[in-house]
Amino acid sequence: MHHAYSDMHSPVGLLRLVANDQGLAAVLWENDDPDRVRIEAMTHEPTHPILQQAERQLTAYFEGRRQTFDIPLDAQGTEFQQAVWQALRTIEYGTTRSYADIARQIERPKAMRAVGAANGRNPISIIVPCHRVIGANGQLTGFAGGLSSKRHLLELEQRHIVAPHRIADVA
Repeated sequence: MHHAYSDMHSPVGLLRLVANDQGLAAVLWENDDPDRVRIEAMTHEPTHPILQQAERQLTAYFEGRRQTFDIPLDAQGTEFQQAVWQALRTIEYGTTRSYADIARQIERPKAMRAVGAANGRNPISIIVPCHRVIGANGQLTGFAGGLSSKRHLLELEQRHIVAPHRIADVA
């Protein structure tokens, strides 16, 4: 399948947006592990309509003007990964959940490690908000964009939500 890509400068670094005609397939980090999300045969096409829509929506998100995304998605993964990624999309802006919360939501309460692995393989960072998943102890855990980017995204969301929905600490 043919994929188009464009690069976007953002407050968390350079993001590579990847799409096909079905939807956005990936939001990759500048120093992303090339084995984390495998997409081959990409062509630089910054005028691809899905890439332009993704960049507009991400820009609005970074400016605090957008809390949800409505771009078509085409993430490729196993049935389990798809279930986890769908659960991630239900985490409200400015809130967090633990891996255990996600495991319970998908009715696999003992699959916390597998949820963590699927979360780490989420190809559509930010839009499918894997940054909103934290450890059971409330601490920030691994993130493809790095913990400083994860912290930045959570703090950005905290600045743009109305109390009482704020989470206490995004340390």
